[in-house]
Amino acid sequence: MKTARALLGCLCAVALGIAAAGEVQAQGAQRTVVGESYVPTIWVDPDGCEHWVMDDGWEGYMTPHVNRQGIPVCRRGNVCGVMNSDTLFRTDSSHISRDGRQRLLSFFRQANATSYVITGHTDSRASDQYNMALSLRRANAVARVARNAGVRIADVRGYGERMPKASNNTAAGMAKNRRVEIICIR
Repeated sequence: MKTARALLGCLCAVALGIAAAGEVQAQGAQRTVVGESYVPTIWVDPDGCEHWVMDDGWEGYMTPHVNRQGIPVCRRGNVCGVMNSDTLFRTDSSHISRDGRQRLLSFFRQANATSYVITGHTDSRASDQYNMALSLRRANAVARVARNAGVRIADVRGYGERMPKASNNTAAGMAKNRRVEIICIR
């Protein structure tokens, strides 16, 4: 309830700020302020904390549960599945194989979590920009399978080569880095 009131208070403050900006312009101010279009955002961190943010930088937690110090108590999130990309995807592809799709459907039906965060990772053989896009496409492909299994996806992220599990100097290390991690939020 406190979180809802805080969010409502933020929305009211934003509305008052917009109204005040309109008054300044109506009084003959020579400066025109052009506002940006925005979409208020809600996201879930891998630790299970749900956040919201408004266009003016106000940010808060969605959880109504806090400890005695007022710090939000978030749902537990842990890596509950790591899928090797080589078994799900062909090289340079984000199309999931039929066997891979069946394994993922089975996993999501049995994992029994409240929601999931899907993260894609690559090795370092291509450019950073390319790897970021490929890892995100692969994570989104896994998220589509999860949604088809009827589960809630809290977030999908692509990290490219930026979070390696092993050295990219060997074939075995690169194979470990090509993965999709599934974080279960309970």
